[in-house]
Amino acid sequence: MQLTHYNTNFKKQKFPITLICDNVTNAPNIGSLFRIADAFGIEKLMLCGENIQLGRKMAKTSRATEKIVLHEINCDASEVIEDLKSKNYQIISLEITDSSKPIHKVQFSTEKPIALIIGDENFGVSENILKISDLIIHINMFGKNSSMNVVQATNIALYEMTKQLTMS
Repeated sequence: MQLTHYNTNFKKQKFPITLICDNVTNAPNIGSLFRIADAFGIEKLMLCGENIQLGRKMAKTSRATEKIVLHEINCDASEVIEDLKSKNYQIISLEITDSSKPIHKVQFSTEKPIALIIGDENFGVSENILKISDLIIHINMFGKNSSMNVVQATNIALYEMTKQLTMS
């Protein structure tokens, strides 16, 4: 018998992860991020940018998770990150750079809460945020394309992080 969200036995759990969206503005992407924030039990979703809208298109994709996921909307991701850094968060950006580490080779620490930064759908995590990151991680890709949708990448990253934190 296929299980539904009414009869699964998954243990409810919160992880010390705050997801910071650096100028992710596409409404369906934002809705999907609410869903995965709920699915992976992260502490908070922070949407940063000038034109963040939580309208009907977002709600259609989120399936009402925006009502239960703790979230904030802020104009400046850099300010949010500096604040979390001062509160002893480990700042981790998800981006492919010349110094990024493959996610599957990183051991995520349980000693500090994590701020995972994801970037703009077209331009990725901004350069100034990459500079203040403690760690930059990427997902190995084996095809010709050098990037994937921000929501797909976030799913993979949160899966690996929560898997490791569950085993700790």
